[in-house]
Amino acid sequence: MQVIGMDDIQRFIGGFRRFQHKYFGEHRNLFDQLKRGQRPQTLIIGCSDSRVDPALLMDCDPGDMFVVRNVANLVPPFENDASRHGVSAAIEFAVCDLEVRHIVVLGHSSCGGISALMQGHEPKSEADFVGKWVQIADAARQQVRAELGDRPMDEQVRACEVASVIVSLDNLMTFPFVEERVESGQLALIGWYFDLRKGALFEFDPESNAFQPLVTALPKG
Repeated sequence: MQVIGMDDIQRFIGGFRRFQHKYFGEHRNLFDQLKRGQRPQTLIIGCSDSRVDPALLMDCDPGDMFVVRNVANLVPPFENDASRHGVSAAIEFAVCDLEVRHIVVLGHSSCGGISALMQGHEPKSEADFVGKWVQIADAARQQVRAELGDRPMDEQVRACEVASVIVSLDNLMTFPFVEERVESGQLALIGWYFDLRKGALFEFDPESNAFQPLVTALPKG
């Protein structure tokens, strides 16, 4: 059988070698500690989009953050049933076992999942996993349609990307173990939005119910 597109794989192997030399050679003390276990203070819920790797964006070392990534960085509401809940399991482990102090929902611009939600999604399989998943943010879609339905679609998609982060923050509070820790001051929920076109980061401000600049774009030059 012919193997196609091995250039990427070879590049990844070369990348692992550089990682190996850095963390198991030059800076081996870090992994000497991590071998005994992990104790990250922050859970990042990010998108599976290849352009928005949280550890790369935040320039973090291994062990700095516990990360769960999915289509459109969504958090489903708490459901206590027999289904398999991958994102919910990660949240439970991060909060109850690792005892993280922060949960960051990291949204971003040009999100394919939110675009599919806003513009309609053509199922690629009979299961339509993507279509069903992004319905988690349907409340954001309805809000945008009601408030900005006459605006260009790219503006509506961006508004929904932002609003869906708030939906996920609200859904986090439906988890009893999250709500309990937030109310006791043990856990903080944070909403961020990465504008990958400008290279800027925004944070949700509950008081103004809006996203405010956290790290502004670099000046053009």
